[in-house]
Amino acid sequence: MQNHLKVIIAAALLSACSSPNTVNVIAGQESVIPLHNEGERAGRYHNLYPGDKHYPTTCTDDCYPETELLQCNDTPLHCLYQGQQNPVSINTGFTVRWLGHASFMIETPNGEHLLFDPVKEQFDSPVDLAFKLAGGMYRNPGFWPTKNELNQIDAVMYSHIHYDHFNKADIEEIGNQPRYLVPLGVADNFPTGGFNISEMAWYASTQINDLTIHAVPAHHFSSRVLVPFIYEDNNKDLWNGWLLEQNGNTLFFAGDTGYSQHFSDIKQKYGEIDVCLMPIASYYHEENGKWYRYVHTTPEDALNAARELSCKVMIPWGYGNASWQMGDHSSHSALLRLLRMSHNMNEPVPLYILNEGEQVHL
Repeated sequence: MQNHLKVIIAAALLSACSSPNTVNVIAGQESVIPLHNEGERAGRYHNLYPGDKHYPTTCTDDCYPETELLQCNDTPLHCLYQGQQNPVSINTGFTVRWLGHASFMIETPNGEHLLFDPVKEQFDSPVDLAFKLAGGMYRNPGFWPTKNELNQIDAVMYSHIHYDHFNKADIEEIGNQPRYLVPLGVADNFPTGGFNISEMAWYASTQINDLTIHAVPAHHFSSRVLVPFIYEDNNKDLWNGWLLEQNGNTLFFAGDTGYSQHFSDIKQKYGEIDVCLMPIASYYHEENGKWYRYVHTTPEDALNAARELSCKVMIPWGYGNASWQMGDHSSHSALLRLLRMSHNMNEPVPLYILNEGEQVHL
């Protein structure tokens, strides 16, 4: 009898794992779908504002000065921010917890629980194995939510499919109870398991209770698979930022993005933003610095974008002890540059700087 029960349970688990996903596409009359319609890139996505960029501000001298605001153990790879936080005079009801790198857990004013770009450890297989064999850098795991917290998640939002923002193993652990909101084309990267997935065009919106979630443009790119001379998926799937709106209050998650006019477009469409979660890292590269900055904001780019969005507070991300250190001098170099440039630019947007695992109620 016991063996029969084990067989029934195993069969049920296998059946659950093989359940087809439910996918719907959300795109309204005001939505934007930035597809190439002809040429060799037909059917692939593109940014709204391609071409050479004019950056309002660029740090050129002494961009990474040491500061007592950052307490580090021996090296700049293991640091904690210990500065006094700037007072923030807003009352939105959003609670923001930074899990590390680009991952956030959000509690909305009315009690919904959301995840942005949750990635627990390093990379999905097989890239993880290849990375280990190549002797690459190892990322410290972020501050992953507890099982009980995962059970309360209402929605998971992914900005794009790069490995440091989208991990299939984590999706399987989170499970198929939440709703998954993703850019166009991303659903076919999901594992099979009865997941409820909504693909959203730019400026499309959806509701969870009385929470409105807007998919908004980002200035980035998309790629995940490369088999030389056989297959590549460059820009096959779209990339997004996200805007939450509830009780007249807003929270913006920029996703990976470079600086472009899309920030001004978002402000024009939605008005002033209360809370802005802005990337500040992965902009530096000795040989390909122009390209890295094209698709990632420098700290001063993020500050200018926050000003254009009229953010009432900016929370930076991408640096830290759980970062991938992609394109930066050290895990906290981008934060050093942010502190420097915020002072030099006399930046009016208040900063609130978190260490991984910390949260703030705004």
